[in-house]
Amino acid sequence: MIEQTAIETPSVYTDSTDELLIDIRDLRKSFGKNAVLKGFNLQLHSRENLVIIGRSGSGKSVLLKCIVRLERPDSGLLNVLGRDVPSLNQTEMDLLRADVGFLFQGSALYDSMTVRENLEFPLRRHPEKLRDIDIEQLVLEALDSVGLVYAVDLMPEELSGGMKKRVALARTIILRPKIILYDEPSSGLDPITAKEIIKLILDIQEKYNTASLIITHDMDFARIIANRMVILVDGINYAEGSYAALNNSDDPKIKAFFK
Repeated sequence: MIEQTAIETPSVYTDSTDELLIDIRDLRKSFGKNAVLKGFNLQLHSRENLVIIGRSGSGKSVLLKCIVRLERPDSGLLNVLGRDVPSLNQTEMDLLRADVGFLFQGSALYDSMTVRENLEFPLRRHPEKLRDIDIEQLVLEALDSVGLVYAVDLMPEELSGGMKKRVALARTIILRPKIILYDEPSSGLDPITAKEIIKLILDIQEKYNTASLIITHDMDFARIIANRMVILVDGINYAEGSYAALNNSDDPKIKAFFK
């Protein structure tokens, strides 16, 4: 269990005047006869940590992949940063992805590259993000944000699981995205390291003014980090609210997640 006392829990998100960054309405996605998303709705606002929970195979990761168009939805509205994702051409989609960071569950570092080269890779793909700032400076600043400047020349095989997550997070923030998508950020980590990742996510949110969409099955993680939670059941956003409000629900489908 993750201890909560050392980390300040974010307040429930209430400011409706903040910018709407992701707007999803009636999103549907099937694989053959298997309908995964069946009319899912979601709105993410600036400076918000929104946690999505659901059982394995419920469509959480499919949703993230639709947002960055690693999967194409069958129908529905999917608007990210004011752009209609399904209608974008490849060049437009690549530019959008530079503003939407994605922290993969398995970190997805390039094994043949050093930490430095892993962080340089997205910068070289998106030179428009450099803004006359030296690549070396950006790499070291990103690593400093996750406390790993000393690991700049290490290979991924020399890193622990927690270090890989932090390097992957540094690679995600190096482009200064407006939104970060986290796929099970505490997966495979011990409780102490998971708490460190929580603190990093909150620190990055404050430092870079990012919004976060976080998928997790870890309810202790969700309790600490979420401004708002969405429960995905039967392919729809079955319920949403603060951790406390959902935890106090008498609905058996909601209570099943809080046992």
